[in-house]
Parts: sequence; structure tokens; C-alpha cells
Amino acid sequence: MKILGIAILIAIGVGFYFRLNDDVLTGDRIIGIAVLTSAFILMPVFLYVRWKGKRLKDYTLSEENLKKMRDKGID
Repeated sequence: MKILGIAILIAIGVGFYFRLNDDVLTGDRIIGIAVLTSAFILMPVFLYVRWKGKRLKDYTLSEENLKKMRDKGID
């Protein structure tokens, strides 16, 4: 995941390099592909890795969790 993130940042940098050297179309394509890759590949992988093994019930405001918070004095 770190390697993919670094590769995306490098691709964005390369895209801006091409834009500065009068090859705007190629630079825009490289930047666009990097942004799409970060949105449709990197973000879902990141979310899957971060949520793996966690229960959604622990993070919702159910009556049971509200009661636990009131018992601890957290309002």
C-alpha cells in the first residue's frame, strides 16, 4: 500500500514535470491516471486494510453503547 501511494505521488510529479516542459496533454493524462488510481484502487484498499477485523457495532450509537457512555459519565 505504501509503494502504491509513493508511485502515485511520483506519477503526479512526473505529470507536472511534463506540463512544465510544454507537453500539457501528456502531463494531464499522467496526472489524471494517477488521480483515478488513487481514488479507485488506493482508497478501497486502504479502507479494507483499516477496517479488517473490526466490528461496526462498536462504533455505532446503539442503546447499549449510549448506556455504557452514561455509566462512565461521558455525555
